[in-house]
Amino acid sequence: MRPVLFHPKARDAIRTFPRDVRDRLGKALYLLQAGEQPGMPLSRPMPSIAPGVSELRLHGEDRQFRAFYFTASAEGILVFHAFAKKTRQTPPAEIQAGRRRWKEMLDEQD
Repeated sequence: MRPVLFHPKARDAIRTFPRDVRDRLGKALYLLQAGEQPGMPLSRPMPSIAPGVSELRLHGEDRQFRAFYFTASAEGILVFHAFAKKTRQTPPAEIQAGRRRWKEMLDEQD
């Protein structure tokens, strides 16, 4: 089973998610650890961040929750950005933050 490594800011954001969303996120991460590649609607590729990056898509009562992850690291599954959103489109600031944190985590792995 592959380890899941969290960017500190992603971990902090996930801790603010409602308990039921955190539980479903944990189950989705467990599937990734077991080597499964979930498809839509749970997971979708995010090439706008970087090749090989995907997002876990979770729905709460009044908003949607996202967690960006990367499975191609030799170290394990990298969860590098998480946030809540109320609109259908991912805000550009979240995409920029995701790119920045992804690079930070890759630099730490070297």
